[in-house]
Amino acid sequence: MGNDDGVRLPGPADPHHAPPLAWGILGPGRIAARFATDVPTHSSGTVAAVGSRDHTRAEAFAGRFGIDAAHGDYRSLVEDDRVEAVYIATPHSEHREHALLALGAGKPVLVEKAFTRNTGEAREVFAAAEAAGLFAMEAMWTRFLPHMVILRHLLDSGDIGRVLSVTAHHGQRFDVPPAHRLKNPNLAGGAMLDLGVYPVSLVHDILGSPETVTAVGYLTETGVDAAEAVILTYPGALATVTTTMLAKPRNDAVITGTEGRVEIAPDFFSPSTLTVYPVDGAHRTIDPPAGSGFEYQAAEAARCIRAGLTESPVLPWEETLAVLRTMDQVRRQLGADLPGEY
Repeated sequence: MGNDDGVRLPGPADPHHAPPLAWGILGPGRIAARFATDVPTHSSGTVAAVGSRDHTRAEAFAGRFGIDAAHGDYRSLVEDDRVEAVYIATPHSEHREHALLALGAGKPVLVEKAFTRNTGEAREVFAAAEAAGLFAMEAMWTRFLPHMVILRHLLDSGDIGRVLSVTAHHGQRFDVPPAHRLKNPNLAGGAMLDLGVYPVSLVHDILGSPETVTAVGYLTETGVDAAEAVILTYPGALATVTTTMLAKPRNDAVITGTEGRVEIAPDFFSPSTLTVYPVDGAHRTIDPPAGSGFEYQAAEAARCIRAGLTESPVLPWEETLAVLRTMDQVRRQLGADLPGEY
């Protein structure tokens, strides 16, 4: 993969070259529709079945995406012999239960971010995967996108020197009633788990776990977090994260080092471009080819499962736990009302 200077840069492996894997989708919502489109179109994977508590809804989803089997309950979905791995796309509040259900049926899992409501629930899921010898991974699709593979290469190669700061923002304007999932504490609503997970995960990817976490923000009328600004400190570095579900900001990210900076164009969490601004010299923009996006994480899961791995080296279990620990601290400091927390 080259950039505008003709320099060869690493890119992700072609998802079409990943081992074939037949997926079952647990929860036919909006995010699942993206998975059902991207995986069979842009990778070697297929979607063999879909499951919903509402059989009519499962049948409609199956018809829309050309899926052979539709199940009216989740247990029959995870027990379907045609399904080799389960993609869990239900609300955060249900991730632990549904991941344990699939693992109990002997199926590896790819669980939508945020992986669970909190760190404790994630530990339960990973413990079950370890006991069963099965693969489990958070579906943080951004980690596997081409521009992120290149970014890690640039940072490892010292193109901008030692990283001093990371800033990342993610907000969306959700005009929803109090009973909606996003505002419902019983369904693990709030900006951090839905939106803030992206910039927090980006910071962890670049700098690791912070020494301190300081958050300010405010809550919705239902007691979940509406918006927050978070400062994360590291030895010799700082990171700033903002998130809101009341407005749509620029949604960019900037990584600044001693020798320059890298800017990720909006939306930084989707397939994007990188612009490198060295302290001395002209800037250059890197626009890697990319498909739609979800196929990269599915291909990573397929490669790991076929290799007999229980976790991805790109997004290992401890990394998911570390991100959740940071988000737990943020919500605890804001006093967000999330039943069953911590």
